[in-house]
Amino acid sequence: MPRPLALMFLIVIFPLVVSSQVSKPRPNQEATSAPPSLQAGTFLDDTRGEPATTSNGDAQSSNAQTQQSNTPPQQKPKSGKPKSPSTSLDRPPIEGSMVGYIDDAIIGSEVRFRFDAGFDDNRPDRAEFFYAACGCLGGGAAGPKPGLVAHLNFEQLYMYGEYAPVRRFSAFVEIPFRWIQPQKFAPNTLPGFGNQGGLSDVSAGFKVAVLSTAKHYLTFQFGATFPSGDSYKGLGTDHYSVEPNVLYFQKISDRLTFEGQLGDTHPIGGDVPGFPGDVFTYGVGPSYTVYTTEQLRITPVIEVVGWRVIGGKVADADLKAQDLPPVISADGTNIVNLKAGFRTSIGNHNSIYLGYGQALTHEIWYKHLVRLEYRYTF
Repeated sequence: MPRPLALMFLIVIFPLVVSSQVSKPRPNQEATSAPPSLQAGTFLDDTRGEPATTSNGDAQSSNAQTQQSNTPPQQKPKSGKPKSPSTSLDRPPIEGSMVGYIDDAIIGSEVRFRFDAGFDDNRPDRAEFFYAACGCLGGGAAGPKPGLVAHLNFEQLYMYGEYAPVRRFSAFVEIPFRWIQPQKFAPNTLPGFGNQGGLSDVSAGFKVAVLSTAKHYLTFQFGATFPSGDSYKGLGTDHYSVEPNVLYFQKISDRLTFEGQLGDTHPIGGDVPGFPGDVFTYGVGPSYTVYTTEQLRITPVIEVVGWRVIGGKVADADLKAQDLPPVISADGTNIVNLKAGFRTSIGNHNSIYLGYGQALTHEIWYKHLVRLEYRYTF
């Protein structure tokens, strides 16, 4: 088992048991005096419901006073220790996040399994965001070769663990596995290469909540990606990256929520100077619960996610097919996707998301993407 995978399981399994303190019920206090309607010498009239005085009221009053004097004084309940706030009050529920593509602003402990299937990636080495510059370019390029990919399908499985020891801070690690299937190559770069699969680039980082209530979160997230995937197989970028993000969650009503993300992926290193580039990311995602019971909630969610490439280069298979210099600038490239899906929450700890992504712009990371996710919170 690879070291990152073993580390992932250790981090996920260690915090699975979280203790909670249950407060004892406070003793009920008995009334120290009878209500006026039941004082000695009166009774409720059956026909009118009004108090009436009895003929021997003085004798009854005397007997009542005697019985009251013989009754031992009532002891006051002892004051218990102050209650500790329960987990549900101290930490807003993590299952409140409904998005499937925007990063989750809510801080909490969770385990997540996510599967993506992407179709028709025509420039997989753009700014070395998906994988390293095509090895067919020479000059130390660490991407797959010899062919220059014109169309590529891929699948990725992400295993994610997050642990929050306190309300406003958590640490996370994500281990992805990737499979790629080249569909077409630039004709003058043949032969191409076959399908590949294996461990991709591992990420880790932390979250800090600037604002944290039951209705909204404002969170700073910092992540780092490590070149653990084999770049010559198209499984990684062959460089480090840092990823600062600002995340937001707002519960507008019991059914309606709004979530957002703003951040950047900044490359560090790379075998071809100037080929990696910054990728600025932004997204918004409203969701509305259409069906809810005590144990089940169904929530459709719409997300608009965009990327702007700042700097970097790309190898264009269409230019290569025309025997033109294939390497061009990727700076200023804008990509926008529409994501539609729904999340089904089961009980207090489990949820499943199924969604579909569609490119809205001419420039793409992929034309279509299907995502299936299972999340367990604790």
